[in-house]
Amino acid sequence: MGMREARDIGAIVEGWVPPPRPGKLALEGRFARLEPLSPDRHAAQVFKANSASDSIWEFLPYGPFASASAYHRWMRDVTASDDPNFLAIFNRDSGHWEGVASYLRIKPETGSIEVGHINFSPALARTRAATEAMFLMMQWAFEAGYRRYEWKCDARNLASRRAAERLGLSYEGTFRQAAVIKGRNRDTAWFAAIDSEWPALKEAFLAWLSPGNFDGAGCQRERLGDLTRLVRAADDPALRA
Repeated sequence: MGMREARDIGAIVEGWVPPPRPGKLALEGRFARLEPLSPDRHAAQVFKANSASDSIWEFLPYGPFASASAYHRWMRDVTASDDPNFLAIFNRDSGHWEGVASYLRIKPETGSIEVGHINFSPALARTRAATEAMFLMMQWAFEAGYRRYEWKCDARNLASRRAAERLGLSYEGTFRQAAVIKGRNRDTAWFAAIDSEWPALKEAFLAWLSPGNFDGAGCQRERLGDLTRLVRAADDPALRA
């Protein structure tokens, strides 16, 4: 009999051990601190920070909330589960709790984890604390042993698409008519980083977050998107139109 033709059916993942679930995490940075979301500890302060603009809820499947007590009830409901696993974000510069984010679709068996439900108040958005919070969550995931770190957003949400690219996640495509959110169609844009990209992404984040990258007024000298550009496997064509 002739020799069987060799076929590529995927590389063996050497030494694969499923990573742990996030559990109750406290993530410490220079500009941000993250801890498990607690209605009693965080709801009133984050609600106050969010009240500056209802536009932050535009692409989320919930909100805005009419009162702090309604927001407290929402927090109580979402923290009853460990997936999504919500974290509150403390801005060390302001001294306030100003946002939330979560791990979700947590799949240790495949080494995949997603970051989502990202809701930065106007006070937190576009700050060093916001960027560092995203770095700390990505760092925990990869250093815990996850192979794939996902980010998904409404395809119309160009701000979220820009943020994903800036953070070094690669565009992987758009799922059309993926959901109905608040009665409207949602196409979902997918982004991800993988473990082989993490060492270079970590270097980019640490370079951007270093004190020397900011002048006396706190303005950046190098842009994070420029530092992560060489790591990304694919850029988002919607941002180049």
